[in-house]
Amino acid sequence: MKLQQLRFICEVAKHNLNLTKAANELFTSQPGISKQIKALEEELGVDIFIRRGKRFVGITEPGKEIINKSQAALSDLNNLKSIGSEYSNKTLGNLTIATTHTQARYALPPVIKQFREKYPEVRLSVYQGSPAHIVEMACSGEADLAIATEATSLTSELAMLPCYQWNRCVLTPPKHPLLKSKALSLEEICEYPIITYDFTFTGRPVIKQTFEAHGLKPDVVLTAIDADIIKTYVELGFGIGIVSMMAYDPARDTKIRAMDASHLFESSTTGIGIRKNSYMRGFVYDFISMFAPHLNRESIDSIVNKQGN
Repeated sequence: MKLQQLRFICEVAKHNLNLTKAANELFTSQPGISKQIKALEEELGVDIFIRRGKRFVGITEPGKEIINKSQAALSDLNNLKSIGSEYSNKTLGNLTIATTHTQARYALPPVIKQFREKYPEVRLSVYQGSPAHIVEMACSGEADLAIATEATSLTSELAMLPCYQWNRCVLTPPKHPLLKSKALSLEEICEYPIITYDFTFTGRPVIKQTFEAHGLKPDVVLTAIDADIIKTYVELGFGIGIVSMMAYDPARDTKIRAMDASHLFESSTTGIGIRKNSYMRGFVYDFISMFAPHLNRESIDSIVNKQGN
């Protein structure tokens, strides 16, 4: 049994049984992957994948268990490497963060600047995607940290560190009639076309549930995956926007106005998701503390260990 074989089966499972994608990711050939997987199956005495001709069309029951154990073994191997790196050189390494547009655009820049100043030799990578993709990257080990709202709590594979709470605002063009409202209400908002986050993105369920709870059906005419697109269409007069309060900067967003809507919607919590039982190097703890100053190494370990049991 070889570690390479374990990587092969995990990569094939990760790419939904697509051998071409798995081969490209591993910089090898499809026949090479097939040959090594067959050799592993013969050694173990069970089929891992269900085949139709040369194609993989499913995963057997023992195959699912083998893949799970293989993922755990590869994760432990990475932990061993991280421990060695931590003690050989504490300021060298890699940190990969998966996050949403709102976090990458508005919350992370000052944190990343601070982190780079302290750890100039750490290679920092930031990947932007949907909450589901972010969680998948963290679970698979492609990302060390997943930063998102609500989504990190949707899987049992990640420990979730609550970082901060935020709420929403309503965006309008200048001189919009809604700006005359003395106490903004959901009913007033529903009088206008609405532009907000895509259903799969940050905080949209809260918006949807709030209107439904009051028996209201907002006219959502456009959804987007990032706040900058929403702001652009508000500027064009396409509708009013509902976005995270942090996405509005009066110094930059001079062509739109914002109205506080925190009294209308429940607040949301942004958290950091960490793969359970993963080893975190010192600079990872520091990054988390920079993003959420109330979290120190002791409190991080306490939360991760508690959720990991």
